[in-house]
Amino acid sequence: MEQTESQRPPSQRRRRTTSRQSRAASEITSSRPPDHTGLLAAAVVLFIAGWGGLYFVITQMQPRIGGELWTFFVCLFMGVTGTAIPFVRYLNVTFTPVESEVPTSGVIVRQSIWIALFFVMATWLQIPRALSLPLALFIALIFIVVEIFLRSREIAAFRDD
Repeated sequence: MEQTESQRPPSQRRRRTTSRQSRAASEITSSRPPDHTGLLAAAVVLFIAGWGGLYFVITQMQPRIGGELWTFFVCLFMGVTGTAIPFVRYLNVTFTPVESEVPTSGVIVRQSIWIALFFVMATWLQIPRALSLPLALFIALIFIVVEIFLRSREIAAFRDD
């Protein structure tokens, strides 16, 4: 005698999804938009150039206030941006609803730049020991609010089209 779906143990129940939902979910998670391939290649270049340059600045240059300090900040910015891009892309692909489009590479780069700018500002404020936890949280909150406003405008403009 065959059991009905409700009589089976939870581990043996079949998951009910329509073919459209399962197809769309598998397409989004398994495939990558064409512009994201170039984005990930650029992330690798930024990662290598940024962290490699930072290693060179720290090990080979004298700690002076002039160009060495600005080179340090530029290399830190590039390294953190290159490191953040794959993680931001993963979060965007994972948490974007199935019926929505995955954000473009420009959105992912912008969000990664916010993260890098936060790290550079925190580093810069730490030099005179002006960085505190409330100040860091306030700066992060500012970046998050600005990004929410930008994304909401982009999503609204996309829906109007």
